[in-house]
Amino acid sequence: MPNFTDVTEFILLGLTSRQEFQVLFFVVFLVVYMITLLGNIGMIILISISPQLQSPMYFFLSHLSFVDVWFSSNVTPKMLENLISETKTISYVGCLVQCYFFIALVHVEVYILAVMAFDRYMAICNPLLYGSKMSRTVCVRLISVPYVYGFSVSLICTLWTYGLYFCGNFEINHFYCADPPLIKIACGGVHIKEYTMIVIAGINFTYSLSVVLISYTLIVVTVLRMRSADGRRKAFSTCGSHLTAVTMFYGTLIFMYLRRPTEESVEQGKMVAVFYTTVIPMLNPMIYSLRNKDVKEAVHKAIAKANKGR
Repeated sequence: MPNFTDVTEFILLGLTSRQEFQVLFFVVFLVVYMITLLGNIGMIILISISPQLQSPMYFFLSHLSFVDVWFSSNVTPKMLENLISETKTISYVGCLVQCYFFIALVHVEVYILAVMAFDRYMAICNPLLYGSKMSRTVCVRLISVPYVYGFSVSLICTLWTYGLYFCGNFEINHFYCADPPLIKIACGGVHIKEYTMIVIAGINFTYSLSVVLISYTLIVVTVLRMRSADGRRKAFSTCGSHLTAVTMFYGTLIFMYLRRPTEESVEQGKMVAVFYTTVIPMLNPMIYSLRNKDVKEAVHKAIAKANKGR
């Protein structure tokens, strides 16, 4: 029988053990985190004060920004603390809490991306019914489902993480408490946790991605039937930003969670995790604003109004 040990804290090995890189990483990720907060909070405020950004698409985008703020804030502050700290530890309870919010926010985000794809389908394929079918009440109901489902599923997944047993190795080869490296160092309860992680991730990624793919297949069919070149260009331009965000987020998560944890996969996953926990939340506001005429106009009007008020 394994000699199970009571756990009070874990050691997070982080991105690197080389001291000369840790200060550099601290500065880089602090800047990235500040840009993430400013970009996403700025997007939320801009959408709330701009009359031309009151359509369902921007309502869902404001929630995507809201989730990105919390998604990054769940991981980055602890990572920054450990980069400049001698004791790179996280308490057992803190680890479970971080796992819970990480899993919850991942599920919320993938289903918000699916809802946004459905919204684009309704806007492009059913423009005459769009206003009535995508009313404010319907939008609130649609956005509520990812939150309720995500936090409920996460509670179940975190309870399975709580069921893991450890035998003296408390070093997590990661910069936050993630399931794959935790499974790798556990010596009990591993099989049920590993199996459920892959199955739940597979089911949710497949279902939400199916909604995205079906929506965009129907959009492409509808757009190709349009006679106006300007109409086709406008339809594709409103979808391009969303498709970019979907590709980046799903691609990195599938790479990490739909395979068995091994030393190699955990090490590779650590590098990929940097992308979806810090870089993608920073890029999303840029992706949705740089190619969006309405957002650009709203920014210019907000700046002009602020200058006029001085």
